[in-house]
Amino acid sequence: MKNYVQKGENLTFTAPRDLKSGDGFLVGSIFAVASGAAASGAPVVGVTEEVFDLPKAAGAVTPGAKAYWDNTAFVVTPNASGAVLIGAFTQAAASGDPTGRVKLTGQIAA
Repeated sequence: MKNYVQKGENLTFTAPRDLKSGDGFLVGSIFAVASGAAASGAPVVGVTEEVFDLPKAAGAVTPGAKAYWDNTAFVVTPNASGAVLIGAFTQAAASGDPTGRVKLTGQIAA
């Protein structure tokens, strides 16, 4: 196809803040996980699909529960209020667990 550009799992963005490899970030309606470190304003390749362990807000989660991104605290949460849907939890996690395992949907956030 002459109009094909690239696969959509890895996209290059401008880092919205200083990022470490593995940090989640939101660019407009697209959530991604940084594949490497980048200073704010620098190019960064973000992974928009796959499964990641991400910093989690307090609150227990169950497998299959929707996962939302809190773009203020930069954590994944089971609470939809003020957050953006990014995927689903793939494993249970207790309220005090520091991370949650999330399958990213790769979809544009509503």
